[in-house]
Amino acid sequence: MAITEAVENYLETILILSQKQPDVHAIDICSYLGYSRPTVSIVLKKMKDDDLVKVDSDNHITLTEKGREVAEHIYDRHKVLSSFFELLGVDKDTAAEDACKIEHDISDQTFELLRAHFLKLRDKD
Repeated sequence: MAITEAVENYLETILILSQKQPDVHAIDICSYLGYSRPTVSIVLKKMKDDDLVKVDSDNHITLTEKGREVAEHIYDRHKVLSSFFELLGVDKDTAAEDACKIEHDISDQTFELLRAHFLKLRDKD
């Protein structure tokens, strides 16, 4: 099963929200992403069917091991890319927006080389 960019965004959002608050609900995802409740419900059902998330009896949403791996992979890319762009002089909001666009499409090879370059630049300061 191929994981789409949209699903990656949902998984990343659940990861971010779970780091900020004790429980994640569908309404939290709606608020964070600016999507309607029906849209989020449809995607959550698919993600649940694909074993990326679990929803308990209190409607708390958690990532499965598989979902967490994808979320952490994407979130790591986001953090590195946005930090790299800020180091280049891009303002924080634009850096985050641009990182969101690139994090899903950049190859592993290019990303790893970019990460290595970023770490060298960052460690010089």
